[in-house]
Amino acid sequence: MDTPLRKDHETPLRKQGESLLRKNEDSPVRKPDETPLRGVRPNIVQSIRAFRVPELQEAATQLNQHFLYANLGNAQNKQEVLDMIAAQYTFPAHFGKNFDALYDCMTDLVHKSGPQPGFIVVLEQIPAHAKFDKEAREQLLDIFRDAADYWADRKIPFRCFYSFL
Repeated sequence: MDTPLRKDHETPLRKQGESLLRKNEDSPVRKPDETPLRGVRPNIVQSIRAFRVPELQEAATQLNQHFLYANLGNAQNKQEVLDMIAAQYTFPAHFGKNFDALYDCMTDLVHKSGPQPGFIVVLEQIPAHAKFDKEAREQLLDIFRDAADYWADRKIPFRCFYSFL
């Protein structure tokens, strides 16, 4: 589903119909009709540990949900994190580039654009250094937790997966 918010991930996905195989094995990791999100609460912010980005992107496609991906590996501070999220999620030009504006873009702005099928959001390689310290990382993740709660109140799935650099 193409939307203004959707940003295709740069990691290539397997071809249509090709099964996801374990390395050097012929058996699929999961059954073809089984989504990798089976058993994951519909509104959650959690570590990406058990998932791979291409699987999450494919799950979004299977579920007809928005897939939002941001790789923050080159960000050095809060402003760069916000700039990278805005660019990779294709936020509008008037995005305020602060945490309140990020919340607004992830909730009200999208809600006002019409019915939403759900979201699978990936924040990969969130910086973990002095210029983007633990407090800043928690504030960022709190925005996505609040967005998950916002969408839960509207009975819309919002799953956010993250990793640290």
